[in-house]
Amino acid sequence: MARRNKAAQSGASQQVEALIAVTRQLSKAVGQLEFDAPVTHVYNPIEYAWEPHESYLRRYGSGAARTILLGMNPGPFGMAQVGVPFGEVTLVRDWLQISGRVDRPNIEHPARPVQGFDCLRSEVSGARLWGWAKQRFGVPERFFDKFFVINYCPLVFMGESGKNVTPDKLPLAERKPLFEACDRALAAMCDVLEPKMVIGVVTFARARAQVALAERGIPIGQILHPSPASPKANAGWANVVEQQLQALGL
Repeated sequence: MARRNKAAQSGASQQVEALIAVTRQLSKAVGQLEFDAPVTHVYNPIEYAWEPHESYLRRYGSGAARTILLGMNPGPFGMAQVGVPFGEVTLVRDWLQISGRVDRPNIEHPARPVQGFDCLRSEVSGARLWGWAKQRFGVPERFFDKFFVINYCPLVFMGESGKNVTPDKLPLAERKPLFEACDRALAAMCDVLEPKMVIGVVTFARARAQVALAERGIPIGQILHPSPASPKANAGWANVVEQQLQALGL
């Protein structure tokens, strides 16, 4: 029994180290890319918020046969602040029990300062996703027995005014190398995690998963994005998602 436990611990540790390696490779790859108008500022939170991001991977990245919930890219008051996908500050700190040093982007937009765990703005999408997880599962470990949350693209893009620019709105010449790097990383993460399903938390994420995982035969689904820009999400996101997950067999 002790030998089996030790082998299981070793396997979990190797899985986490593999996830960390893939994440570092992705950060390096996208960090070498250049972006022009309409983008004026680019944040890479898995670089300047590496400590909490690594803590997230180490604490919750060792499970097996789970479903991946795949977001698009970091939000300005979520992962951009604390390095955790959909990272609403209070839930990351108090429920996920994750903290760590957060530095600053190389070039910071004055309208979008990075304040780390001192950020007082709430990321509504993150509050809904992690709030649902807390209400449904009680403790993080029960949630992560079934799910793991990642973003397809690790970068935050902003225009001159500070307004968010989503990856799908980038010029084709910039999307291509970005998507190639993110596709490779998603495929590599799925090779490590061996999920039973990947669920896009937005149409874009589902579409990219279908491309990146085309040769792997992993079932791919979609659920409603928890964005406050969605009237359907504002009318009761958690209830809609419960129905969608049930329809997917989860």
